[in-house]
Amino acid sequence: MRILLLVTIFLISTCGLIYELVAGTLASYLLGDSVTQFSTIIGTYLFSMGIGSYLSKFVTKNLEINFIRIELLVGLIGGLSSSILFICFGYGAYFRVILYFLVGLTGLFVGMEIPLIMRILKSQSSFKDLVSDVFTFDYIGSLLASIAFPVFLVPYLNLTRTSLLFGLMNVALALYLIHFFRHKIHKPSIAFAQGVVCALILGFAFIASDLIQRMSEEEYHGDGILFATTSKYQRIVITRDRNAYSLFLNNHLQFNSRDEYRYHEALIHPTFAHAKSIENVLIMGGGDGFAVREMLKYPEVKNITLVDLDEKMVDIFRTNPLMKKLNNNSLLSSKLKVINQDAFLFLQNRKQQKFDVIIIDFPDPSNFSIGKLYSTTFYHRLQQVMKPSTLGVVQSTSPLYAKGSFWCIDATIRETGLQTLPYHAYVPSFGEWGYVQFSILKEAPKKRKLPKDLRFYTEAEWQNMKHFQQDMLEEEPIVNRLNNQALIPLFEKEWAVLMD
Repeated sequence: MRILLLVTIFLISTCGLIYELVAGTLASYLLGDSVTQFSTIIGTYLFSMGIGSYLSKFVTKNLEINFIRIELLVGLIGGLSSSILFICFGYGAYFRVILYFLVGLTGLFVGMEIPLIMRILKSQSSFKDLVSDVFTFDYIGSLLASIAFPVFLVPYLNLTRTSLLFGLMNVALALYLIHFFRHKIHKPSIAFAQGVVCALILGFAFIASDLIQRMSEEEYHGDGILFATTSKYQRIVITRDRNAYSLFLNNHLQFNSRDEYRYHEALIHPTFAHAKSIENVLIMGGGDGFAVREMLKYPEVKNITLVDLDEKMVDIFRTNPLMKKLNNNSLLSSKLKVINQDAFLFLQNRKQQKFDVIIIDFPDPSNFSIGKLYSTTFYHRLQQVMKPSTLGVVQSTSPLYAKGSFWCIDATIRETGLQTLPYHAYVPSFGEWGYVQFSILKEAPKKRKLPKDLRFYTEAEWQNMKHFQQDMLEEEPIVNRLNNQALIPLFEKEWAVLMD
């Protein structure tokens, strides 16, 4: 019995931490700001565990069956939590309230389990050995969960199936304990039937998990979902509305095919048209291949290095027939080399390689993991791969809707000693959108002949793009440093006002 119950502690710890990680990751996907989400969820979970531990002392009789019932509740609530949260987010039904309620309830029951199992085990060993063994298996289970979650579970099962799988593990454990303690339990057949019902509910949800997630996403995006998958880093959804396609990463719109040409022409051609040389190009982000499509319109381009963290994202736009048609098969070009790595780490190991043009097409700074790519540290590292003549550009969110964020990005780049030239363009899906061009030296711009098939960008339009109206003018910008990430709360505040 002692070995069985110590294994039980190991599984309790593993499953409990998995539910916590699923909730934190899902909240980061849907709400942004991973630091805030994980911090508040971990705090809520641990606080609830403390309350559960306190309440366990009021359970004085029938410890075995009460422990089994709690185990069934943990499996059912924790296992279904991600499915419930996806549905609630899709239908807009008090998502944050339900999120913290489920996290708190799971933590409450998990907190009750450890003291109960210690009381069940107290006759098996001395108090000293009991405490040591219980916490040893508890911490080992936590380690296993923390390693398995990002490496195996999310990439291969996704969040919904991960929580359901571990819910089934909790229920399976409870069913075995019913058998093990059958002589101490009044009417074990009833308890066993309850466990079977819980297993059937979780099993059905596991089989239908893709359907559940698709229904919630269709409620959020409409019924035009063409493709949806989860990578190691994000939820990728491609939708279709008549003849237009949209890409959403963690529910944030990245492009609409009706007007993406405006965004990408404004991103690429002002820099390519005025750079001293465009032979060797570095693009960070841009795994959809649209920016590369625009680069390949210049015969002078010889080598393009694309650095994108998400390999699955690049594969979709390199193999999906519809996406290949949109990016003109750019990701299959012999001039292109793709490196799937974090851009921050990429720069750390590239001090000897220099580029003529640098294009930065990262997602908006909506969380701290992305925010580091908009920091002074990042731009200091970036200068190690720049020549004195290198010309670069970074997409910089909206100077109209997120004016403080836009000028913060500009000020951050200038803080590192680089020269900047901010500009903007109108993209109907996003409104006024901003970019910041940068260089080491302020040189007289070269005027290179533009490709003939551009639909939006012209030299005349370039003059308009450099002009900012009164409501987009610079205020008192702050600088985004790696140790303060001041850009993130500013960005969230500005866009939250717009969404409200």
